Amino acid sequence: MVDTRFHRFAGPMTLGALLARLGRAELADGLAGSDYEISGVAELDLAEPGDLVLAAQPGYIEDLRRTKAGAVLVAPALRDAVPPGCIAITLERPHNLFAEILDTLYPSSTRSVIASGREDLGAPIFERDVTLGTNVVVGAGVEIGRGTVIGANTVIGAGVTIGRNCVIAANTTIDCAHLGNDVVIHSGVRIGTEGFGWLDFGRSNRKIPQLGRVIIQDKVEIGANSTVDRGALGDTVIGEGTKVDNLVQIGHNCRIGRYCLIAAMSGLSGSTIVGDGVLMGGGVGTSGHLSIGSGSVIHGRAAVTKDWPEGSKLAGAPAQDIRDFWRELATMRKLSKGEKRG
Repeated sequence: MVDTRFHRFAGPMTLGALLARLGRAELADGLAGSDYEISGVAELDLAEPGDLVLAAQPGYIEDLRRTKAGAVLVAPALRDAVPPGCIAITLERPHNLFAEILDTLYPSSTRSVIASGREDLGAPIFERDVTLGTNVVVGAGVEIGRGTVIGANTVIGAGVTIGRNCVIAANTTIDCAHLGNDVVIHSGVRIGTEGFGWLDFGRSNRKIPQLGRVIIQDKVEIGANSTVDRGALGDTVIGEGTKVDNLVQIGHNCRIGRYCLIAAMSGLSGSTIVGDGVLMGGGVGTSGHLSIGSGSVIHGRAAVTKDWPEGSKLAGAPAQDIRDFWRELATMRKLSKGEKRG
């Protein structure tokens, strides 16, 4: 469910009325449930009755079978997996219509950094001993816990919550995010920026609205000039005690476990799942929509392109088991030297 602290909801609206507004009334003709009221949009696994969801890729078929959503935009190949009682709208390119629905139900005019005009959220709430530096900007409905320090020129968007005893350094921006206690954010960090989501690549480059959040748990530290994108619909999560170095990019819907270390210049593409206690060297990259098991060690400059189990030790581009990496490297050195002649 989209967090309406950050994105105003223009509904509820019946399914038929929503499709008609988008010029797709023909999809509602003969559809049992065109008068069904849509009360929100969510991910398949988190949806509740009244939510509209999207199922466009085979990888989501199990989540589709279990979803509790009231209605789904679904690709023809997945139609048979729609559970009983869920209204199915079947079309070849459901992603495009889904993006239009998101723009209709959560208008872009409500998604500015400060979201001015959010009087419904009320005034900011500060516990005691909160320190604000020069030129700090705080949006409506912000909540900041006891003992937290906010550095100069920092901008905190509407609805953001920050826990106790945090240190937010100068020149940072925080939007669409909830931070725990004892969090340290260094200078120039951007939290809650739009994820990099597009349709019709290389032609129209149609933006997919990014309506999720960032959840930063207790005792996380994020280094200078790093960026954490908010989720597309769900959450980007950084687990308790994880430390992120300078100049790291964390894409939308990434989920990073507890007590990980991520060194500088690393980049995690969207929907990368990282277990607990994972160590990443400098310049590591992931291709997204993959998982790295707990306790894994990824050496610097590795390029992770597929799932890896717990306790993996990886190196190289593309990343492979480090024993295979060294074996291949030794073989190549032998081949490059050639046979010695007497």
